[in-house]
Amino acid sequence: MRRCIPPYESGPVGWNASSHSTIPHTAPHRWLDVRFLPVFLDLLGRHALVLGVGEVAERKADALHRAGAIVRIEPVFRPEMLDGCVVAIGADAAEPELMALSAAAQARGIPVNVVDNPPLCSFITPSVIDRDPLVVAVSTGGAAPVLARMVRARIEGLLPPAWGRLAQLADSLKSEIRTAFPDVVLRRRMLERALGGRVADLVFAGEDRSARHAFLLEIAGQPTRDGIVYLVDAGPGPPDMLTLRAHRLMGEADVLVHDADASTAVLDMARRDAELLVAAGPAQLITLAQEGRKVVRLGPAQGEAEALIAAGVRTEIV
Repeated sequence: MRRCIPPYESGPVGWNASSHSTIPHTAPHRWLDVRFLPVFLDLLGRHALVLGVGEVAERKADALHRAGAIVRIEPVFRPEMLDGCVVAIGADAAEPELMALSAAAQARGIPVNVVDNPPLCSFITPSVIDRDPLVVAVSTGGAAPVLARMVRARIEGLLPPAWGRLAQLADSLKSEIRTAFPDVVLRRRMLERALGGRVADLVFAGEDRSARHAFLLEIAGQPTRDGIVYLVDAGPGPPDMLTLRAHRLMGEADVLVHDADASTAVLDMARRDAELLVAAGPAQLITLAQEGRKVVRLGPAQGEAEALIAAGVRTEIV
């Protein structure tokens, strides 16, 4: 349940427009939904300070470099080092140096992070899944960093690098998309259809040129309707025995074709509005694909793959 939020409007932090009084930053915690505000900083061409010399400091400096920052690395702290900086990070330095960095940065309103020392931080760094330009950040607000890393590992398995290429493709066609769909709602519907359908399938299959062509057809209002059948070896085990790709495909399929004795727990992995059909031979799969459906066949029978390929149906074995 979302908790009560005080009626802030534009103006100084803590300004209450209704009473023209200041609400202190120590307001009751019942007003807080999260301890930290998730943000992404644009550091391109901006100055950053890393205090400390060592492996951790080098990793932090490298992350800032990759974000486009101009990074200054120093072994000891002097207040003038913060001149022009928009962010500061402390690691691998003596405790008095780190305390001085934190105090000076916060006094200037410069975001500062001291590795593994939350009391000296005004921001924390999350665990990151980087599929540039798609980035996912995971944090427990400092409560359990190891848990955040475990969650990151699980998400990494669900997001293959192809997701980054899909995002790059959408970005490369941004101008064409906005011109063809000035209405925000219609634009969103087209993107949902393209990024969750044939365009995405082609990118994940490594066919980027075909994916771009399919995307342009979507933009032109001529969506491709050729279907595809994924042959997934479900096996006799529980759902967690399925591959990560099989999980994703089952959550995206229009139709899930299965044997009569298929596990209910496995079938529950299907999209809520997906059609569930008991297998009735290759002709059934061919018809569904020719209707433009995205089909997952669980536990394919012998000869089904050959029949699909002979009929010219796009087929992938998972």
